[in-house]
Amino acid sequence: MSGVAVNDGCVDLYNQIKMKKDLRYVIFKIENHKEIVTECQGPVGETYKDFVSKLPEGEPRYALVDYEYTSEDGRPQSKLCFVFWSPDDKTTVKDRMVYASSKDALKKKFPGIMKEVQANDMGDLDAKEAWASSQVDDLMKKK
Repeated sequence: MSGVAVNDGCVDLYNQIKMKKDLRYVIFKIENHKEIVTECQGPVGETYKDFVSKLPEGEPRYALVDYEYTSEDGRPQSKLCFVFWSPDDKTTVKDRMVYASSKDALKKKFPGIMKEVQANDMGDLDAKEAWASSQVDDLMKKK
């Protein structure tokens, strides 16, 4: 545990994306190594590519993504996913350590997350790799 606090606004946006389903994603950052706050959010009309484009190239972030996909039997599905973005090559060791040690404090505020993805480069965020419905289904079977 890093001692980094979670701003109440983060929980409000988690409830909004989960219950109202009017957001595609919410991105969070650690401000001044003291508090996790909201950096930006995307309305439901934005795409997964829009979300990926908002992640900074050289800084870690957390995100919630309401990911829509089609199941193997053709049904539309969506899963609320937690993303830990930590680009290995472009961040400082201190930033990576603070984000890694603060992740659980944030996740505890978000009950019911269906999937977690840790991405260390843009390739890890490829939609087919990170979000394939079979991977989401495999995770669900383990819970």
